[in-house]
Amino acid sequence: MYIRRMAHLTPPTLADIEALAESSLATIPVELRRHLKNLVIRVEDFPDEETEEEMGLESPFDLLGLYRGVDMPHQAASDPSGRLPDMVFLFRRPILDYWCDTAEPLGRIVRHVLIHEIGHHFGFSDDDMERIEAS
Repeated sequence: MYIRRMAHLTPPTLADIEALAESSLATIPVELRRHLKNLVIRVEDFPDEETEEEMGLESPFDLLGLYRGVDMPHQAASDPSGRLPDMVFLFRRPILDYWCDTAEPLGRIVRHVLIHEIGHHFGFSDDDMERIEAS
């Protein structure tokens, strides 16, 4: 019994966050999801130092997720096949920190961050997504 309780005290792992992201991805409508087949989703503890510097972060906890790639409106049929895949990064530790601060369900937070970053893949700006969420 004691060991069972202790298991609930451990923070969700990278694999746990990845599983939440995969189940969230399955909720995206098929007509949109078909445009995500080459999108790679990675879960890491924090953004790397290069990303921190590039984005001017004060702390690695300032970024929950990131889209890296060429958004769909800027992709061309003639893009070289050797181009790196588009990627969405979810950062576990900042997500968990946000979860602790807000007490929102973790699955909802992961889904929100994932959908936000996928929005960038479709070419939406942060302002576009704020307007969509507000309506």
